[in-house]
This record gives sequence, structure tokens and C-alpha cells, in this order.
Amino acid sequence: MIRKNQRIINLLNLASDAGLIFVAYFAALIVRFEWMRDAYISVPLYSLRYACVAGLYSILMVLVYCIFRMYGSYRFKEQSTEIITLIFLNGVGALALISLLYLTRLVDVSRLAIFFFWAFSSLFVIAKRVLVRAVLRHYRQLGYNQKHVVVVGNGHFARQYIQDVKNNPHMGFTVDGYVSRSQKPELGRCLGAYEELEKILETNDVDELVIALEPHEIGFMRQVLAAADKEGVKLSIIPFYNDFFPSHPTIEVMGRTKLINMRATPLDNLGWAMLKRGMDIAGSALLIVLTLPLMLVIALGVKLSSPGPVLFKQERVGRNKKLFRMWKFRSMRVTGSEDTGWSTENDPRKTRFGSFIRKFSLDELPQFFNVLAGQMSLIGPRPEVPYHVDHFKEEIPLYLVRQQVRPGMTGWAQVNGWRGDTNIQQRVQHDIWYIENWSLGLDLKILLKTICGGMVNDEKLE
Repeated sequence: MIRKNQRIINLLNLASDAGLIFVAYFAALIVRFEWMRDAYISVPLYSLRYACVAGLYSILMVLVYCIFRMYGSYRFKEQSTEIITLIFLNGVGALALISLLYLTRLVDVSRLAIFFFWAFSSLFVIAKRVLVRAVLRHYRQLGYNQKHVVVVGNGHFARQYIQDVKNNPHMGFTVDGYVSRSQKPELGRCLGAYEELEKILETNDVDELVIALEPHEIGFMRQVLAAADKEGVKLSIIPFYNDFFPSHPTIEVMGRTKLINMRATPLDNLGWAMLKRGMDIAGSALLIVLTLPLMLVIALGVKLSSPGPVLFKQERVGRNKKLFRMWKFRSMRVTGSEDTGWSTENDPRKTRFGSFIRKFSLDELPQFFNVLAGQMSLIGPRPEVPYHVDHFKEEIPLYLVRQQVRPGMTGWAQVNGWRGDTNIQQRVQHDIWYIENWSLGLDLKILLKTICGGMVNDEKLE
């Protein structure tokens, strides 16, 4: 039943996107040529030619959306990633439309009208999808639009999956029961043994089978897969090494052998890596220009606050464990303990002016030059000094996975409160999650959280 409902939702979603893009085209023309009336420009807004162009463009755009998999279940998709993708695709579509109209002279539309069209089409489609997602999540929490699941197994991961389903009712999954050779009442209803799975699938309306076999039960895998394939039931597997599995593994094939790349990240993709680096270059260059007057004032304040250099330069560990010099405005009196020691809230080395710029993270503004030079990124795990890296890599699992990406001025750990002298294990866990789940939407989310309060830390002003 859920598959039929999903197809209906997908078709309605596609048709509504096309309709909203069509409406956005004329909304842009009305704003440009009716509300912003120009005596020297006369455009037949409601001509058949304009309608044909708008209709054809709308159809082409929903085909592009299909290619980029913008239709389907929203259960596992991050909405921020979906929004960023829509804005990007609409932008590319608008640029393509400008080029096409310029080359063919089919209709004569101003570039400002195309800009309004891009803005309206993005706004309309995103607003609709946000509303649809909110409505679906609401009704799923009420018990509608459920995907019915049967779990194969009764071990640790079967129990964990069933608990996760209960903790996330908005995702719309219902566990009808589990299949196992032994019963565990705390897991719910036992539907039968592994040998009975084919009959269970025949007599129950199952949307998906989740296989959560324990290592000693791996001999039943072939039988379970055969039963699911015979009944045409979609299936997912929770591997018994789930705790060691990254969020987005890459599977490579060599002959008959499947290799799971356990440390693949989205930024291994050259296109995404180039896009992130381009954003770093453009963003850091712009921010240097905007904050240069402020940096000059801070430099003067540092110079007057205590003897010593304006900039504090410290060796940090960057991408691929390469060392670089990170720059900050000096906030402490010159001592010999900068190479290994973390500062504390009541550190006697801090100057009064240094306490102020540290409170509002203004001491980190020179790191824009580190970003521009390619040593850092605007967003990523915070870099550590070699002393701490050598120490933590022996004690904290996956610590050096952080070095697969450029360190950042701000990051997922920092905007979630794990900055400065805080629990290093929590910081590393947040950094690893960021690396494995990176997206442009996530970077923008971190950037917004940093601007909206993330720059102010808990240090007290002296």
C-alpha cells in the first residue's frame, strides 16, 4: 500500500513543481513589467509564445529534478540539503534560459525578469516542499502514511533498530514484528522462525524487510534473501559491524569482490571538494575586505595592551597531518608555554583587551588569511597543536580521521558547544559526524549558527 501511496505522492509532487515554476515565470514578468513599469518597454505578458516558453521550461526543470533524485521518499533526506540543491538547480536553469533566449531571440526578456523568475521559482518550490514535509511528518506521527517493516533477527541491532523507530515516529515506520528462532517479548510480536519467512511475507502486507542477523546466524542470510526476492519485498541489511560503519560508505567492485571503503567522505568527490574550496576562497577574500578596518583597530588594541607582537603564530596540524602556522591576534602576555598549553577561563596570562577579543572570537579573524592560503577552511574541525595530536591519537579512536579534511575556523563541534577546554571525545565525535555527513547545506547551517551566537563563548570578561 505504501508503494502505491508513494507513487501518487511523487506524481503530485512533480506536477505541483511544474505548475509552481510555470506560475513563477509569469509572476516574475508581472513584477518586472507591471509593478516596475518602464515606459520604454512593452511586453505582451499573456501571449501564447510566453506561455509555450514557460510550459516547456517547467517540464524540462522537473525532468532535471528527476535526474537529481528530487522525487521519492523524504524519510531519510536532510531538508537543508534538498533546499540547497533546488536553489542550485534553479540557478543553473535560469542561466541556461538566459543563454537560450539570447541565442534564439524567441522572446525578449530582461535579465532582471530572469532573476525574479529564479527567486520566485526557488521560493515557491521550496515553500511547497517544506509544507509537504511538515504535513507528512505530522500525519506520520499520528499513525498515517506508515511503512510496515518486519525485522529479521532478535539481537543487539534488531533491538536498536526497533528502538530507533519508536524514537522517530515522524519518519513513518511501523515494526509489525520480528522473525527469529527464539522469542524475546521486549521486541514485540514474534512472527515465526527464519524457515517460515516466505510464508510470513505471503500472509502479511510488508513494505520492507530489515535484516539484523548476528554473526553466528550468518548462515541464514541466503535463505532470508531468497525469500525476500521471491516475494518482491524491498530489504535493507544492518551489518553486524554496524558500529564501525561510516554514515556514507563507498562500495567498490573488483571482480566478484565488493570492497567497502570505510573512510570515504563526500569531499572525496572532486566536484564537491572544488566547490567547497571555491566557497572558502570567495568567502575569506570577501570577509578580509569587510573586516579589515576592524582588524586594524584590534591590532592597535593588542599593541597597546601589552608588549609583544600583534599576531600570535602557532604550529597546528592540518589536512593530511601537514603542519602549518595558524594566525591569531595575541590575547595573552608573551610566555614560553604557548606550544603545548590550552588556555583556561581564569588564565593569568590573558590581558584585559585579550579577554574581550576572545569573548567574541575576534582574535581569530586573521585565520581568514589561513583560509585564503589553503591551510584552513571556513568550516571544519578545529586544528590542534602537534603535542595534543600525538597525545590524543593514542587515546581516542578515529582521532586522526579529522585530518582527512582541512581544519576550519568554526565547525559542527563548536556550534554545539564543544569548544575550548571541553570534552575532547565529544568534540571528536561531532567532527567525525561532520566529515561523514558533509553537505553544502550542513556548511551553511553551521555558518548561520556561528553568526547567530556561535562567535560568543562562555569566557568571562575581566
